[in-house]
Amino acid sequence: MPTQNSAMWGQKNNRKLITGIFGFCLGLFGILCGMFWVDLIDWIMKKEMVLAPDTRVYDNWKSPPLDLNLDIYLYNWTNPEDYGNFSTKPIMQQVGPYRFTERPNKVDIAWHPENASVTYRRLSFFYFDAEGSNGSLDDEIITLNAVALSAAATAKHWPPVKRTMVDVGLRMYGAEMSVQKTVDELLFTGYSDAMIDVAMAMPIFGDDVKVPFDKFGWFYTRNGSADLTGVFNVFTGDDHLAKLGQMSSWNYVNHTGFFSSYCGMTNGSAGEFQPQHLRPGDSVGLFTPDMCRTIPLDYVETVDIEGLEGLKFSGGPRSVDNGTQYPENLCYCGGECVPSGVMNISSCRFGSPVFMSYPHFFNGDQYYVDQVEGMDPRQEDHEFYMVVEPSTGIPLEVAARFQVNMLVEPIEGIGLYSDIPKIFFPLIWFEQKVRITPEMADQLKVLPIVLMSGQIFAGICLAAGLILLCWAPAMHLMSWCRGHRYELKTQGKGNGQFQSRSQFSSAEELKAKASAVEKSAKGSPDSSPLLEKGRKPVIIKSQTGESVATASTAISDNRQD
Repeated sequence: MPTQNSAMWGQKNNRKLITGIFGFCLGLFGILCGMFWVDLIDWIMKKEMVLAPDTRVYDNWKSPPLDLNLDIYLYNWTNPEDYGNFSTKPIMQQVGPYRFTERPNKVDIAWHPENASVTYRRLSFFYFDAEGSNGSLDDEIITLNAVALSAAATAKHWPPVKRTMVDVGLRMYGAEMSVQKTVDELLFTGYSDAMIDVAMAMPIFGDDVKVPFDKFGWFYTRNGSADLTGVFNVFTGDDHLAKLGQMSSWNYVNHTGFFSSYCGMTNGSAGEFQPQHLRPGDSVGLFTPDMCRTIPLDYVETVDIEGLEGLKFSGGPRSVDNGTQYPENLCYCGGECVPSGVMNISSCRFGSPVFMSYPHFFNGDQYYVDQVEGMDPRQEDHEFYMVVEPSTGIPLEVAARFQVNMLVEPIEGIGLYSDIPKIFFPLIWFEQKVRITPEMADQLKVLPIVLMSGQIFAGICLAAGLILLCWAPAMHLMSWCRGHRYELKTQGKGNGQFQSRSQFSSAEELKAKASAVEKSAKGSPDSSPLLEKGRKPVIIKSQTGESVATASTAISDNRQD
């Protein structure tokens, strides 16, 4: 029997030991899972999101699966004959949109594993969408004569003799302050101009005059050409995923040279990706080759896009300031520091006095709005913003909106531009808005679910491990407590709880007492309680378990003598 009890006790101890070891391992696994689950997901993301020919994001990056809509609005100048009258403002009438479907692609792709980057060019084809447009490409628009203004502005700082030659050329070819062209000519097809033809045929001004195109159009040579926006070099994220899609260089340099100091650095995103793990209060940058600079976008709010939480970054006053409100933007002045609200990109546009802003001078100084009639800045229609999924840095919704303005001011020695007011003339604005599809959103929704599920699983493992680890000690403690209480109870009973019923320590003493009682009964039968009617002997057990008769008890009154 002791051998069997010992074996059973050993088996119980082995089970407790195994349970404790399993609980310890399970709890340790839960701790490690909780600590490194995010790192594991980041590792998986790196394998899937790094730019490489064999990764998941490559095809979407090279040729976006969505057709992009480019909506273009033009300003029709309704009172050009009044220009020069300081009491009358130019009246601008917005027309459009003229919608074009863009199908972008990336070409001339070259990989550079030594610095984890890739070089490419952008190639896009644009197709007019008549159904989505409010107008025809044959619509006639009266607008500012951008060619004549560019020629005059280029000669602004020339010696008087050379400036006079420009003035003679403008007079000879009958240049006027305004021109009337079709929408098609103003946009992609372009139109010829005598001043362009002369400048290209007779380069008498040498390097002072650069004529990049044989026609003028706001999007001339952009359709089907990969040369206009330059050569991009971005990081692939292979060495560090946080650098994915960030600019390394543009046209083979990391400083554009169009702005001084850090304002000319080619930093920020190329547009397709933003940094991962963004938080409210952060800022992102977007490099725009048409302006040769990076546009900062600041966090404004958290929004919901197709069931996904996204951080909204907007082009606020800081993005269009020239140092008047934000001193760090002083290097964006470009030699012409003007009130906040427009960006001077003249150096980037071959010396033409081009200033970019948001549509209707949104987020700009009231000075610009008051210069012309027809401006009505509204946030819902004219804000530049980007909504980014914070974990992956993938844009969920983008509304890219810019307006092209040209500075018209008096130029000494140029008759066409003498005795005129200084005005920032709005000419055209465009927007490209894209939103993630529900199908693509469903794929992104898996990531936060996986992250949360991993944390919950780690917590369950840790809790279960702690319970199993503490189970054996707890059971042992409970068993010890029960045994201790039983010992205390048994000891209390032995110290007097039943002393009134058992006064003897052994069977021999009980027997001796019983013999004495019997002798006493024989000697005095009448006085003995044992002879009373209706009583019977009482059996008392000693501590050894032997039974002896010590007394008598009453019997039933119904018993017959």
